[in-house]
Amino acid sequence: MSAPKYEILRTELEQLITGGLDAHAPLPSERELMAQYGLSRMTVREALTRLAEDGLVYRVQGAGTFVSDLTKITKSLTLTSFSEDIRARGMVPGSRASTVTWTEADAETASVLNISPGARIVHMERVRTADGLPMCLENVWISAELVPEDFELHENSSLYDYLEGIGRGPVAASQTIQATVLTTDQAHLLEVPPYSPALAVSRVTADAQGRVVEQAKSLYRADRYDFHVTVEKARGR
Repeated sequence: MSAPKYEILRTELEQLITGGLDAHAPLPSERELMAQYGLSRMTVREALTRLAEDGLVYRVQGAGTFVSDLTKITKSLTLTSFSEDIRARGMVPGSRASTVTWTEADAETASVLNISPGARIVHMERVRTADGLPMCLENVWISAELVPEDFELHENSSLYDYLEGIGRGPVAASQTIQATVLTTDQAHLLEVPPYSPALAVSRVTADAQGRVVEQAKSLYRADRYDFHVTVEKARGR
């Protein structure tokens, strides 16, 4: 029995992808594939869906289907810094477009950091890189009490290493992960097409004494980064 038409197309497109197409290269449109292979739109869409499920492509609504970056980095859900994750994979962590702003905490941020509204805080923005390639957009807020007036991190420095050095190293965190898409500006910084899929990660960390250390919000490229979770079933009594 011959293979379904969508499977034949999926196989041909997979060979095209693995045969040398660059990451983020666009695939032919559905209309072009229909005309080239004489297939229905439903068959073409099924083939593209299978490729997406296999992680070989990703779709951007209104823009098309693009080749995934097959060198994706997987992060286990343990409390490690971005720098630790990247070094563990034999890559060099770095930063771009790093800015440090001293400001006052609004009510929401103050509540998270357990400080008074209006208290001074430090807001740090960075584009985090792995071997020079942009991987995530990072926003961090910490109480100004934790850092000196001339606080600044070098491009390859880890905030967690810095906090460890002043006796406030994070040991626990509350974290949420949501699927989202990148705005045009965010996509430009991460060097991907606008509205590309991303993972929005919010994290609040605490030190060994239970004191809140930081609030962090990061946007990870979904084509280069994913999270690994180990789940165990609770034992019944």
